Parts: sequence; structure tokens; C-alpha cells
Amino acid sequence: MEKVILYYKFVPIIDPEVVRLWQKSLCEKLNLTGRIIISKHGINGTLGGEIKSLKTYVKESKSFQPFKGMEFKWGDGSREDFPRLSIKVRDEIVTFGAVDELKVDEGGIVGGGKRLKPKQVHELVDKYDEDVVFFDGRSAYEAAVGRFKNAVVPNVRTAKDFLSEIEKPEYEELKDKPVVTYCTGGIRCEVLSMLMKNRGFKDVYQLDGGIVKYGQEYGDDGLWEGSLYVFDGRMSAKFSEKAKDIGTCVHCGGKTSNYENCANRACNDLILVCSDCLQDTFCSEACKSTALSVQNSEL
Repeated sequence: MEKVILYYKFVPIIDPEVVRLWQKSLCEKLNLTGRIIISKHGINGTLGGEIKSLKTYVKESKSFQPFKGMEFKWGDGSREDFPRLSIKVRDEIVTFGAVDELKVDEGGIVGGGKRLKPKQVHELVDKYDEDVVFFDGRSAYEAAVGRFKNAVVPNVRTAKDFLSEIEKPEYEELKDKPVVTYCTGGIRCEVLSMLMKNRGFKDVYQLDGGIVKYGQEYGDDGLWEGSLYVFDGRMSAKFSEKAKDIGTCVHCGGKTSNYENCANRACNDLILVCSDCLQDTFCSEACKSTALSVQNSEL
């Protein structure tokens, strides 16, 4: 039986390249596939494979002192959800473009928001009610298929867009409210909460363990609605059979969580297409016309 694990840890790493070589050797030995990013700030990974192999990976990774205590989230999936094994060293394990602003120590990110377990998020909402602001730390297309109810969804395509986004005047009114940042597994909102605090947001929290952890505890019976966008062959995942489709098909406006790549190879944007409209996976009439013109010229 196979599974997928997600994990990260912000911790100082003296020699990221040495860690990369060790991780590559370990994953190849265990026949695991997926993506791992290593930097001087820590590690971020998603791997798929046999449960026994993944358990061995977890045990051996935790034997490295900086990764001791690292949390691993288990999910449905397999090594087939990843085309290959990719392990890279980068300046940041999440590319916010904030290398100089990000500081980490053995306790994680310095100056981040207060961590809240899923139950504590509910307690915060019970205390402050509508004053609590859920702030999505993912891209707009991820949020299109699933998000916390009434969440603020910034108009961003990549993590780098957040720096300029949170400095916009439209967010000034949020700076005195309790703000709960959230993302898929918790890593992006760790960085985002620090960046927001540095820019004047006074009462900032982060959902510990991200949406994945929240979904494991509350499924679709809490404050979450829709599907979770995932970065593998599944594209999206649901926590239960009660999950609603909240995404909107680009063609008919029907509700869906199904993402497809635009059939115009020059575009290739992700678009939401329902099962009734799968015969047309172009994002627009312009893309469709362009692609057909190219096809005709090649005949």
C-alpha cells in the first residue's frame, strides 16, 4: 500500500548541499518520488511511495539533529502522483523573495504569528465572531476550489506576489483585527504571518499544520468548504463525501473542482472545467482560435 507525506521545518542548515546529497541517496534507496527543497532556512518536501519505505524515510530524516521533531502529514496518494524525484537547493524553501527579511532559529521563524491548532481556531472565532479574518496564503487559483468561509483571498499567482499585495491600502482596515493566515500544509502562512507583522498587522495567527491538518480533524463539518488543491497528479482532494464543489466552470458557470490545462500549448493556464464541458478545455475563445490556426498551418 502506498501513501503521500508532506512535511517542512524551518531550522538553520549549515550546508544545504550536503543535506541534498544525503536526501537524494535516501529517497533513491527507498524508491520514493516527489519534490524536496532545501535552503539555509530549512526543508520542505512532498513524497510518495510504499508505507514501509516512507516510515523508514521519516525515521532516518528525524535522526538528523536539525530535523528532530519534524512533523509529517500523511495523505492519500502514491509515488505515481509524482513524475520523478526532484531535490534542489534554493535561497528559500518557499519563494516569497524575502531572503533578507526571513530569520530562523532552532524554534523556527523569528517573529511569526501565533500558532493555532484547529480547535483553537474555533475558539478564536467563538470569542471574536465576525471580527476574525481568515487570510488565504495560497494563490487565487488554489482558493477557487476551496477556502475557509468568508476568507480574504488576495489576488496573487505566486508567493512572490504577496510582498506587494499586503502593502496595498485595501488591507489597512485588517491591521487591527485578529487575522488567521492559512495555507495547504502550514509552510507558506508561517512566512506570510511574519511578513504581515512586519508591515503593521497587529494580531496575526497561523493555522498550525495548515488546511491538511484542519481537514483531518474537522473534515467538511467545520469552517472549511470545497476541495483542497494539491501539487501532484490528483490536482485536488476532498476531505469527505460531503465536500461541496465551489469552483466555477469557465464555460457554463456550473460548480466544479476539476482543473485542466488550457489546450492551447502556448497558454497552458489552469482552468476549471466541469464534466459536461470537458470537450472544450480552452480557457477562452481567443486561445481556441489561436490553437486552431496553428493546427491548420501545420497541416
